[in-house]
Amino acid sequence: MLFSVSGLRFPRVSPVYRYCASSFNGASTSCSLSLLLKKHHFSRRIFIEKSSSHSAFSSLTVAASKKVLDPGGQGDASSPMTDQLESPSTISDDPQVIHNVDSEGMEDEKKIEVEEQESFPSVFSNNDEEAHAEEPSVPLHRNASTEKTEAKPRSIPPPGAGQKIYEIDSLLLGFRDHIDYRYAQYKKIRKEIDKYEGGLEVFSRGYEKLGFTRSETGITYREWAPGAKSAALIGDFNNWSPSADTMSQNEFGVWEIFLPNTADGSPAIPHGSRVKIRMETRSGVKDSIPAWIKFSVQAPGEIPYSGIYYDPPEEEKYVFKHPHPKRPKSLRIYESHVGMSSTEPVINTYANFRDNVLPRIKRLGYNAVQIMAIQEHSYYASFGYHVTNFFAPSSRFGTPDDLKSLIDRAHELGLLVLMDIVHSHASNNVLDGLNMFDGTDAHYFHSGSKGHHWMWDSRLFNYGSWEVLRFLLSNARWWLEEYKFDGFRFDGVTSMMYTHHGLQVAFTGNYNEYFGYATDVDAVVYLMLVNDMIHGLYPEAVTIGEDVSGMPTFCLPVQDGGVGFDYRLHMAVADKWIELLKKRDEDWKMGDIVYTLVNRRWLEKCVVYAESHDQALVGDKTIAFWLMDKDMYDFMSLDRPSTPLIDRGIALHKMIRLITMGLGGEGYLNFMGNEFGHPEWIDFPRGEQHLPSGKVIPGNNFSYDKCRRRFDLGDANYLRYKGMQQFDQAMQHVEAKYGFMTSEHQYISRKDKGERVIVFERGNLVFVFNFHWHESYCGYRVGCSKPGKYKIVLDSDDLLFGGFNRLNHDVEFFSNEGWYDNRPRFLLVYAPNRTAVVYALVEDEPKATGNLQLTQNVKNC
Repeated sequence: MLFSVSGLRFPRVSPVYRYCASSFNGASTSCSLSLLLKKHHFSRRIFIEKSSSHSAFSSLTVAASKKVLDPGGQGDASSPMTDQLESPSTISDDPQVIHNVDSEGMEDEKKIEVEEQESFPSVFSNNDEEAHAEEPSVPLHRNASTEKTEAKPRSIPPPGAGQKIYEIDSLLLGFRDHIDYRYAQYKKIRKEIDKYEGGLEVFSRGYEKLGFTRSETGITYREWAPGAKSAALIGDFNNWSPSADTMSQNEFGVWEIFLPNTADGSPAIPHGSRVKIRMETRSGVKDSIPAWIKFSVQAPGEIPYSGIYYDPPEEEKYVFKHPHPKRPKSLRIYESHVGMSSTEPVINTYANFRDNVLPRIKRLGYNAVQIMAIQEHSYYASFGYHVTNFFAPSSRFGTPDDLKSLIDRAHELGLLVLMDIVHSHASNNVLDGLNMFDGTDAHYFHSGSKGHHWMWDSRLFNYGSWEVLRFLLSNARWWLEEYKFDGFRFDGVTSMMYTHHGLQVAFTGNYNEYFGYATDVDAVVYLMLVNDMIHGLYPEAVTIGEDVSGMPTFCLPVQDGGVGFDYRLHMAVADKWIELLKKRDEDWKMGDIVYTLVNRRWLEKCVVYAESHDQALVGDKTIAFWLMDKDMYDFMSLDRPSTPLIDRGIALHKMIRLITMGLGGEGYLNFMGNEFGHPEWIDFPRGEQHLPSGKVIPGNNFSYDKCRRRFDLGDANYLRYKGMQQFDQAMQHVEAKYGFMTSEHQYISRKDKGERVIVFERGNLVFVFNFHWHESYCGYRVGCSKPGKYKIVLDSDDLLFGGFNRLNHDVEFFSNEGWYDNRPRFLLVYAPNRTAVVYALVEDEPKATGNLQLTQNVKNC
């Protein structure tokens, strides 16, 4: 079957995706060819830390001590809290912004650039530039609207002093040698990039030189492959002839060819043509998809992918119509996967996601969508984490222009679009990806065992390689520039930052775990560079790092000495909920719950979640399934009686989500479908796998039945799922209205072990959670800080949310003077069992006495 792209016909992606381990066996040969002059050889070592008497424990408890004091620690004392978070000062005095360069500055910059080029040769051949100096190459896909918005040059501010982190966390002083060395390495590379590449802004536009670029006179193709002995561009355009278009290599290992336009002025490679590079390597002849390819597809019935020269006519290119939304103060992220977002057992498309899923996300109250599996991956069941083509959007879901249309529609709806980007490793697929690209084991990756992730069965980048830095930095910028993504969630950052990759390591919080032998300084410096580039050129962009270790300085600005992320994923919370769900209600400890939620570093923001896609995968269980198990199949219909297991499950599902959002971070994430307790796990279509050990892992006969999301269940008026979905929607809208996740005021006043009650303030809201399985409390005292009238703004027991409607929302709650739980005032409320209630201060209204409030409240008991 064929499908059409911008008027051309391409093979439709086969509905069955097999992972292919190529029979091509490349020699494990190290290649350390540097693109710099020898005297400027680019290499680094892991800093060996001096012994120190400082044994600094808990990178995370430092945060808790300053942000939300918890004198009970992990215990279950009901003693009141004694401090609270108020507005911290801004971390950086020199925020990264886009600098507008005036004409005089531009001239000076050009002069300097020319002088540097004279003293240092370009890593690219000058043949094309000399022949076509009047018509410089431009990157593919750059449309007219983009050109207009980029009229003013952008630059990245120079490095700062990198010392402010010691003011924020004095415990870091004991590891100053290591941290200062790390920052010195970062500054050194910034300096070298400035000197030899014209700056980080230019360096991160590698896609304008490497891969395919087109000028008015023809197409230039360049590829860095120093291990290849010869190279030729082959494809549909030259009948796959290896002798038709041979390439020349410059002194830095970059192969190049220029294809002039045809006699009628049309490009030598038609839009939609299949292309590959054929290389003679020390391990044999190899056909590879270009490393910088912008699109690749799998033909029906074929295993390998083919690179596609994607350059539609200007009139057919998608033109963005809507600007980026303003970055929200608090992020409410809907984690999603385009392919499995249909209610039907099929691979969904960008277009259907745009038309059907984005409006749902907006309606639910989320302000950002995080999209997984965008970068092309030949193995569908890898969930997009074994990337083969880093610059190509997955062809399973449609074309590059379809993806642009999706992002533009999200912006129209006011949604940020975050990309789940994978720079932590790459697929070991030799046919379709970067592995053994030029016939060597050490091209983009470390050689030998250092370059292989034994658990993920993937390749590990050499972040100390100049060209790897160019490739990855340019890759991040490409998605921001070409597709208008609003930021990234960087996958597997823990694996990057440590030589042990976080495997079989239990991080205790001792600072020696972060700044010692196991730290991969090259990788940390790369993360600093990419955050520097992103925030310098795109100040509104968001970067989130998936780090389970709790690396100190992870979310502090680079110029202050930090790694530079905006947020860390608070991954410990989901693990804690799974741990608790395996226990009886009687064994849940309120202090343990609070400690896990607030245990994060001061001034370093977190995105928290109760569960993500990880907990929804086959072999694991979602929170809903842990709570209700097989009863979900028989007792979720409203026309049938419920069961105690269903009642408990629905109540706790709502409470877990609300307390996670209320206390766990400055941003919140939910995986699509989990908002209503999706009853099924995720199981990608797959066949049997035969491991080298002889073990056989059974498949599912390539079924798509579990690789979809049953949104229809959450929308059905006759099912209990709808109440859970409506509660999640109400929770998002309450946060949107009151902004409690980023409030400067946060205070925990009660975590009572016996009563199973947790009470805390965030902003002008008071949260009351009663986790007791049968005890409800009438006239329950709840401490509060501000005087006045309070009202219920969210009640998990509301009938609309599948509750028992035990609270009267017309009741007004007035503060009573008098210290309670170390608060100057208190409310008297009704706290039903397994219920969470949020009370909001009604500002600027007449205040009444506490007696009236007590009388009104008692009527509900």
